[in-house]
Amino acid sequence: MVIEARLSVKLMYQSRFDQAGINRAAQNCFRARLSQAAVFVLLLSVCAQLMGQAGRRPATSNEGGVLVPIVARRADNSPAQITAKQLAIYDNGVEQTIRNFTPDPSPAQIVLLVDNSLTIRADVEKLERAAREFAYEIFEGDKLLIVGYDEEAEIVSDWTDNAKSIESSLKLFRKKGQPHLFDAMTAVIEQSLRAMPGQKRVIVVISDGLDRGSKTSFERILAELQKLDITVYAVQAQDRTRGAIRRDVPKPKQVIDKLAEGTGGAIFSIEEPGLAAKGICDELRKNRYVLSYLPSSAPFGEAPSLLVLGDEGIAVRAKTAQQPN
Repeated sequence: MVIEARLSVKLMYQSRFDQAGINRAAQNCFRARLSQAAVFVLLLSVCAQLMGQAGRRPATSNEGGVLVPIVARRADNSPAQITAKQLAIYDNGVEQTIRNFTPDPSPAQIVLLVDNSLTIRADVEKLERAAREFAYEIFEGDKLLIVGYDEEAEIVSDWTDNAKSIESSLKLFRKKGQPHLFDAMTAVIEQSLRAMPGQKRVIVVISDGLDRGSKTSFERILAELQKLDITVYAVQAQDRTRGAIRRDVPKPKQVIDKLAEGTGGAIFSIEEPGLAAKGICDELRKNRYVLSYLPSSAPFGEAPSLLVLGDEGIAVRAKTAQQPN
């Protein structure tokens, strides 16, 4: 009887021990699953943050803020310093906090993109004069690249600040062929401006804005200019189409307007080339600023619209959209 009782007690404790082992194994399995779930949730969170940040501007400051080049001036042309407190920036309609706002008097890399196609309503002498004025208005450190285009874009004068050299090269202009403006802009970006990140990059289009035959679409070239922070100014010639053009092609005036407005540039008349050259060069050296802000989240892949406003008496221009990578 004693042996049987001891055996019964031993079996009872053995059963409890076995059950405790089963319970511990179950708990360990649950903890392992819980740990795996936590890792999975963490990965999901990281992916969501990365996707939330996608669609944002490629150029950012070291602190992660978006950098936006802008032009700001006082209506009375007063030299008084403009400050961040006098500006407001809206990203997709939501006002953002300006982190930094500083003048940018750095040298400019300026491409003069000259339409020398056959039908432009400006003679060669007028095209030469419009380009020549820039050679004598640029500031120290600025460089000019002059490109003439019809079906092809050709360098008339390579990067230089030598006014005499520029002036002598302008005799290479000749009128022929059709104006492939958008293809010419693509060639300038790819071969000359893309390799200059962080510099003040400008294209001055001397044309009426007509494009006839480019493989590159207007929408694509505008998005690329905005993404790379390349500002477009126009020295505008008289519209050779007089408004008569196919409905599926942007009208020349619309092209000029949208290129300048979309990139924060401005438009001048080819009839006053001296005023155009002085106005553009002065603005690039004296009225350019860099504004930075930390954007709120935006939908994946969306190009946020930008709007920069100044207090009363302060005129401000900036690009109108922040293109994604």
